[in-house]
Amino acid sequence: MRPLALLLVSLSAFAQQEEDFRVYTESPRIFLRPQRLRLVQREKERQSIRWQQFEALMVGKAPMPEAGFANALFAQTTKDKSYCAAAERAVGNDTRQMAIVFDWCGAPAALTAKLKVSAERLASANDVPSLRTRALAAVALAEADPAWSEAAMKDVVVRGWRGTIVPSIRAGKPIPRAHTLALFELLHVVRDNLNIDLRDPVQGLFRDLPVLMLLSYYPAAYPGAENEFRVPYYTSDGEPDLKIAAESRAAELAMVAFDNNPVEIQSLQSWLLQDRYLMRGTFGIVYEYLWANPYQPGITYHYLPNVFHDKRGGRLFIRSNWEEDATYFVYDNGAGQVFVNGKRADVNVAAQAKPIRIGAATIVLGKTPMKIETGYTVEERGNQPLEPGEKRIEEDWFVVGLKPGARYDIEADDEELAEGFADAGGTLALHYSFPRTMTVRIRETSVSRP
Repeated sequence: MRPLALLLVSLSAFAQQEEDFRVYTESPRIFLRPQRLRLVQREKERQSIRWQQFEALMVGKAPMPEAGFANALFAQTTKDKSYCAAAERAVGNDTRQMAIVFDWCGAPAALTAKLKVSAERLASANDVPSLRTRALAAVALAEADPAWSEAAMKDVVVRGWRGTIVPSIRAGKPIPRAHTLALFELLHVVRDNLNIDLRDPVQGLFRDLPVLMLLSYYPAAYPGAENEFRVPYYTSDGEPDLKIAAESRAAELAMVAFDNNPVEIQSLQSWLLQDRYLMRGTFGIVYEYLWANPYQPGITYHYLPNVFHDKRGGRLFIRSNWEEDATYFVYDNGAGQVFVNGKRADVNVAAQAKPIRIGAATIVLGKTPMKIETGYTVEERGNQPLEPGEKRIEEDWFVVGLKPGARYDIEADDEELAEGFADAGGTLALHYSFPRTMTVRIRETSVSRP
């Protein structure tokens, strides 16, 4: 082994040896660290709209879908221990809620063994929700069983996250949207108690995630019983599942709470601050009250790009603008879908005789070798020079239906021969500046991405 490689391996091994997986923080350890706890109590003191709705449901004895979680949070805010008793009665066999109630309320000794046994049933599971739940249980039991807690936390971080989830992400398998809330609960509980940031090996995923989330929604709002919802794109028939929409918003609230420094996160905060989408139902209000921070300003999301090419997952999201009447297109797993005038419809890209144009983006079916004519979307300007003060127009072209991972030679008029690779879904991305027209020729080469 070369000296440099040997040094890197040694440093990596040393770093892992130095990591401490023993939890030394004081209760509440799960989510309600001192700063967050002060924030939710401040919301109560100010009689904010979120607190008033949460209080009305709890005092009115509304049936809460996650009653253990809701009662324990209400108990932490009001210091009324009767709600802790209600939380203990409500958890049943839900390991996640059991851990939260144990940490926030304390619990009888009998629950210690029950929580540990319940968490151990997930020991062989490597999906994000299972890792999250085991981490919550380990943190909750940090005092009751410190040896087990330490071993469980190390297993979650080293074997589960770094050994399974990180390689899966690097291999191009995105974390399912349904797991995003669990993902950020895992990030919070590990960083808050071990000072380990799980994002480090896959920073690119988390850099892109806010924009990906925003562009995965249909433009138009959907009316719910208590509030309006942003609905993530879906492929099944019928009406949208508003539980998925609520979980998606809850995940975004937790995402902003985790790290509010990036510009994209601040744009996401602006998206979340609109009161018409504030979740007032029995499921969503608990997450609104726990994670929302109305004191944190946001930056308008209208300046974000309205095209996102998810190369890892082989997906493409496009909207003509950021208004609610925008045209929307999504390409995922070889299938296209368009949303126009409040209605969605499947698009057979292979049957399209002409390119599909949405805003400054164009989608064309790839049949190599192929030739495309670009630039004609700019008022048929041709090759005329720019007028004084006129800005160049940037346009994205996406050639879909190609061979995933294949390499292609790209030859455009008056430009040097270039090469590009199709993503995991068989999409090749091109970018050009206009106004001008030119011919682009694309053909597959014999070498694929290593």
